[in-house]
Amino acid sequence: MEFYTISLLNGVSYGLLLFMLSSGLTLIFSMMGVLNFAHASFYMLGAYFAYTVTAAVGFWPALLLAPLLVGLLGAGFERYFLRRVHKFGHVPELLITFGLSYVILELVQLVWGRSSVDYRVPQALDGPLFTLFGTQFPMYRAFMMAVALLMLLSLWLMLTRTRIGLVIQAALAHPDMVEALGHNVPRVFMLVFGGGCALAGLAGVIGGNAFVTEPSMAFSVGGVIFVVVVVGGMGSLAGAFLASLLIGILQTFAVAIDASVLSALQALGVALTPQAFGYPLLKLKLSQVAPILPYLFLVLILIFRPKGLLGTREG
Repeated sequence: MEFYTISLLNGVSYGLLLFMLSSGLTLIFSMMGVLNFAHASFYMLGAYFAYTVTAAVGFWPALLLAPLLVGLLGAGFERYFLRRVHKFGHVPELLITFGLSYVILELVQLVWGRSSVDYRVPQALDGPLFTLFGTQFPMYRAFMMAVALLMLLSLWLMLTRTRIGLVIQAALAHPDMVEALGHNVPRVFMLVFGGGCALAGLAGVIGGNAFVTEPSMAFSVGGVIFVVVVVGGMGSLAGAFLASLLIGILQTFAVAIDASVLSALQALGVALTPQAFGYPLLKLKLSQVAPILPYLFLVLILIFRPKGLLGTREG
């Protein structure tokens, strides 16, 4: 029982980290129609900025300063680069963010090196929160979950209960009318893009020390972020939240369970011979196929529900 409880908690914490990552991308796409290919790179910048700030003044100031710095960089990129190609359509937008991801990767390697950095969990949060039947649940995992839930609540309140949220949503649907009412629509989009990047930076601050801060960290999570956004429904924040939890729990249990697909089928009474189709593949353990499970989930969603779990439009 403790195995399932701890695995479930680990899966939820990992899923909430994925939501912190995907929420910024979802916000940018839903408000601006821009699919930011460099979103995972801003996540990486958040981790590296937090590492540098933590070494200078500590983790808690880094928790505020690193996302702010990443948000400023994102806003500057939208203002001086992305805005210039916005009028040419989605392909140029995708290409310029694709190029930005490689620029950020090279800059990170030039400044911090090609190997991982020693970015650690703060001492105040380093240790078990509780012990269940001899298995410890880290305090920092609970902190990650609390920050992600607080971020979700803050986003929901901002978008639905504040004047800023109403202006942002109106600027997407009726930009000319919003501009006629005296609001600077390009500035609104700049703030939305910067805010989405800041959310990715916050995820980097939280996830960089829980996992590994290295130049390949953006590549390792980049694909999963897009899976979450598509599975949840393009532009749906609630869908991204649900998809993040499902994928986080699915991957965590797949890694933790030391069994093969073949043994699972045999436990269900399905007898297979070595000559059966796909027999060698069925002998692979679930932990070995765990990395491809989100993409398999994506394929199934695109086949049976192209608009995603909670999406309102296809594609």
